[in-house]
Amino acid sequence: QVQLVESGGGSVQAGGSLRLSCAASLYINSAAWFRQAPGKEREGVASSFESGGGTSYADSVKDRFTISRGGNTVYLQMNNLEPGDTALYTCAAVWTGGDVLNPNSWKYWGQGTQVTVSS
Repeated sequence: QVQLVESGGGSVQAGGSLRLSCAASLYINSAAWFRQAPGKEREGVASSFESGGGTSYADSVKDRFTISRGGNTVYLQMNNLEPGDTALYTCAAVWTGGDVLNPNSWKYWGQGTQVTVSS
């Protein structure tokens, strides 16, 4: 079992930055960030594999978001935020195969942290 606890969400104005953290209860090779806005499906934002696989990003966040790792913590640096980035951001761990940005490809989930971007 892996417990995941997210933090770092908040309210910012468009153009601002936030860094989300996801603390895992033990070492995880694969991790990802997802987000879900009200009335929308959960979408993959970024994924990271420590051994091979590298990183992947959704087109909507490329060049603005960066996923990184530090010990058992996974970070999501979000720059130049837009109102469309407003969502509940959740981290996931342990890839089970398939598209890395598909929520069905991940086994463990945190509770999420809210990000609100105002114009």
